[in-house]
Amino acid sequence: MARTAGLGSLLDVTLDENSEEPLFRQLYNELRQAILTGRLHPGDRLPASRSLAGELAISRNTVLGAFEQLLSEGYLVMRGGSGTYVAGDLPDLTPERMAPRGSTAAAPELAKRSTILLAPRTRGPTPTGALAPCFMPGFIDSTSFPFTLWSRSLAKSWRHPSRQIVEGGDPGGYPPLRTAIADYLRQARGIDCSADDVLIVSGIRQAVDLTCRLLLDPGDKVWVERPGFPGIGAAIAASGGKLAHVTVDEEGLDVAEGLRHAPKARLACVAPSHQYPLGVVMSLQRRLALLAWAREAKAWVLEDDYDSEFRYAGRPLAALRSLDEDGRVIYVGTLSKLLFPSLRVGYLVAPRSLAAAFRSARAVVDDQPAMATQPALAEFFTSGHLAAHVRRMRQHYARRQQLLVEAAVRYFGGKISLRPDDAGLHLVGQLTDPALARLGDAKVAEKIAAAGVTVSPLSAYDAGETGTRPIRQGLMFGYAAVPDTKFQPGARAIAAALKL
Repeated sequence: MARTAGLGSLLDVTLDENSEEPLFRQLYNELRQAILTGRLHPGDRLPASRSLAGELAISRNTVLGAFEQLLSEGYLVMRGGSGTYVAGDLPDLTPERMAPRGSTAAAPELAKRSTILLAPRTRGPTPTGALAPCFMPGFIDSTSFPFTLWSRSLAKSWRHPSRQIVEGGDPGGYPPLRTAIADYLRQARGIDCSADDVLIVSGIRQAVDLTCRLLLDPGDKVWVERPGFPGIGAAIAASGGKLAHVTVDEEGLDVAEGLRHAPKARLACVAPSHQYPLGVVMSLQRRLALLAWAREAKAWVLEDDYDSEFRYAGRPLAALRSLDEDGRVIYVGTLSKLLFPSLRVGYLVAPRSLAAAFRSARAVVDDQPAMATQPALAEFFTSGHLAAHVRRMRQHYARRQQLLVEAAVRYFGGKISLRPDDAGLHLVGQLTDPALARLGDAKVAEKIAAAGVTVSPLSAYDAGETGTRPIRQGLMFGYAAVPDTKFQPGARAIAAALKL
């Protein structure tokens, strides 16, 4: 009868009591092989002899016999009062000590469209207060989030959870959260929707993926902004859509250009309220033209409203969805930008004609969204905690944008020009110095990185085809996650690196 170590020991050890080889020798061979093949690493702690004996249903003396042999040969070491460990310096390097299985196998045959998933990411390292200034865009200040209130909301919802919370089952997400989001969007964004139209998603990529699965056939063209957020293009291409890059100018997406190059596209993905990365607002004329195209072409528009809450002057702009009278706009927002990144919760508001189809698609692809945080999020909406946090962060980020602009004026001498923006979490610096412009934003960013400061080149977000308009040049300065005390030192370091 074979005896196998289970999860209690975390060792994959099998012994055969019918074998002519003694059990202690079998155990010795199993452990030695685990060490030599790398399943057990130097410094790993072995289970206590009594525990391992119980797990394998053998005598403790059998385990001790195997351990003693391995100790004498230098595979294991004893640490008084602590236990038995794999030795740091193994006694030999035999052919048995191989790389993990499969490491020398031929390269896997991936699908052609998978190359978009393997492209280098443009996002840099996560900034922390202990590091040099990080002006990478896309980060928020999570340290200002009211985690005490959040923990209370989590504890309240899970202290005596309802059956609905424990079992879930609704592919659209937690109904009270969907109701709260629908109420919020009606009041804050002018969007006429109900809880039945709202689908909880993990973020913009999942929203795009579901939209493409539901509305696109392989090879269908999709308008995407140029420059634009790379994650959207990657999700579309991975779903089989064909990207049609449409230029963004001072009025937003150039609808006329889209009509010239891909009039029969099935979908357009836009960020009309605050385009990423340029920060421009789509004009009313362009919005109406986009909706007219969608109506006539029987196409769809995905509206990415990723940071509409962070507007520092005037009232928030109306969403494109609020102008849609034909049910062609799919609206997407995020709570991760509002609260903290690892929350990974967003929402999709489907046209009424597509709401049931989106719920069905979600049930097939991903069953249902995780319920762990949804009840607490619903309470954050209804209690007013979320609105209060947004008001605080608007003031917080507006101050940090001002600090960035002041530091740029002081140290850049006009050679990198940053203009204030009424919204958003980053500014685009124009390379107004001819020498920097000739060098190119990617090389300039490399020089800045060598000085210990991180920025992102705008060209990394411009994936336009060769032969069309020139690649956009500039430097993206994220300011939301930069501590107040880091703006002046960061700008000074940049100026020194570029000899400004």
